[in-house]
Amino acid sequence: MAATTIPDGYLKNASGHLVPRDQVREQDLLRDDVARGLADSAVRLSNELKQFKTRALTEIADLVTISAERYKVSVGGEKGNVTVTTFDGSFKIVRAFSERITFTEEIEAAKALINQCIIRWSEGANANIRALVDRAFRTDSKGQIKMAAVLELLRLEIKDDEWLRAMQAIRDSIQSTGTAVYVRVYERVGESEQYRAVPLDLATV
Repeated sequence: MAATTIPDGYLKNASGHLVPRDQVREQDLLRDDVARGLADSAVRLSNELKQFKTRALTEIADLVTISAERYKVSVGGEKGNVTVTTFDGSFKIVRAFSERITFTEEIEAAKALINQCIIRWSEGANANIRALVDRAFRTDSKGQIKMAAVLELLRLEIKDDEWLRAMQAIRDSIQSTGTAVYVRVYERVGESEQYRAVPLDLATV
């Protein structure tokens, strides 16, 4: 559907209605200006990051291919972790693949078994276990169970048949949904052997 043309002297509000500009409060105009300017910059930066990722993946893949051809070998597939370092070691670029995993409906069986364990243990000093389990099965803003928190339960050394069945249910519930590829850039710290990540997201800059 084509975008509605906004006549001169009008603004469109969030409900899609045209409002004469001279009837819009100065504070609302100022807020709109700030939000629009920041949003435009964010969209531009996002597109630049996408272009950088595409360029990085392409150039690293080409480098791997050239290296393979030089040794007259064929490399199987493109899903390998690769580190590309500058000659002086001041920067390194890492291409990393990570498996995406989620939980099937069997996670509910695990949760039920764990709750039964807690009920049996409720007379003992297991308040910390209950807090740990409650935190593990807490969902995020999208309603998804946090993977890392649940997997932490597998590290607990608890010798109990019901608990062990629950842990097996967790393992059985883990399902691969594909892989994600990341490009990470690291900068050498002075002349040391340590590297720090070059931040590419707002939370870390």
